[in-house]
Amino acid sequence: MMNIVIIEDELMTAEDLVNIIDDLDKDISISAVLHSVEDSIKYFLKNPLVDLVFSDIQLGDGLSFEIFKTVQVDAPIIFCTAYDEYALEAIRNNGIDYILKPFTGTSVIKAIDKYNKLKRYFVPTVSDFDKLIHAITGDASMGNEYSSILVYYKDKVVPVKFTDIALIYIDGEVNRVYCFNGKTYVISQALDELEQMTRGHFFRVNRQYLVNKLSIIDATHYFPRKYVLNLSIPFKEAIVVSKNRTSGFLQWLTQK
Repeated sequence: MMNIVIIEDELMTAEDLVNIIDDLDKDISISAVLHSVEDSIKYFLKNPLVDLVFSDIQLGDGLSFEIFKTVQVDAPIIFCTAYDEYALEAIRNNGIDYILKPFTGTSVIKAIDKYNKLKRYFVPTVSDFDKLIHAITGDASMGNEYSSILVYYKDKVVPVKFTDIALIYIDGEVNRVYCFNGKTYVISQALDELEQMTRGHFFRVNRQYLVNKLSIIDATHYFPRKYVLNLSIPFKEAIVVSKNRTSGFLQWLTQK
């Protein structure tokens, strides 16, 4: 039985989410529907054992990040929000996924399916919610520079530096990083978020691959306005720069 907690201050939205989840699987139990930061903190202090949390970000009495800053919640969190920028910051810091409002049955099902596929990799982590709260509230003094990606290895979450990663790519239903030493790791973030995190270090050459500049030896012209990358690593697949990304890619290669 999977136990889910919903944190949502809009009653109709909370009810819609409950109905969608109830219809999805009878082995899923809604343990609680909470409507505020204060109520959520009180709940998790007494009920820490939860499998998955659906949480709105902007609640009536503050940001939901205050909850997870105050009480350690080991369960993965799927953030629900109407604001893209909130969702992207959330997933980078503590979420396994995000749902943009108004959400649909399909988006909820996809999020739970992703949880089921990746749950064996989940381990408790500690996120910097102070930094996230400042980023959301517009404090320009809080930087958003990243130098590492968190990867899943056995029962641990391990930071891997950008300089150690040759490729980030989609492998079927799973996203992975391929390191210069030949090791690969599973990651939870989507390539869209990772593209923003690694901007400058990596380039999104097509829908499937983010490539580190340090891994590129050269690029061979391939059909009109396309290039195939010659890499310094023994990667099994040929990586082609999409036609609509060629101009930006060539410009990026010339930058420091």
